[in-house]
Amino acid sequence: MKYVLIIHEVKDYLLWKKVFDEAATIRKLAGEISYQLLKYEQDANNIVHFSAWTSLENAKKFFESPELIDIRIKAGVKAPTFIYLEKLEEGIL
Repeated sequence: MKYVLIIHEVKDYLLWKKVFDEAATIRKLAGEISYQLLKYEQDANNIVHFSAWTSLENAKKFFESPELIDIRIKAGVKAPTFIYLEKLEEGIL
């Protein structure tokens, strides 16, 4: 499985979430399979978006597209950090 971890600060979580939800269809068409949203304990405007993808190539193509750059600006995203990951192991304790 391929994953993307995105860490970014947003100007306003509710505005960002609205834009994020509106982009669900294009995310799915690009290859996003599932996602989790997390926030910093004391700051809802620091978001962690963890998602599973069909391939890292699809994820990179999507996240680096001019369309998504415009969406990030609209959503008030400040300097996102993208980390592309491949699963090594999984377990339950």
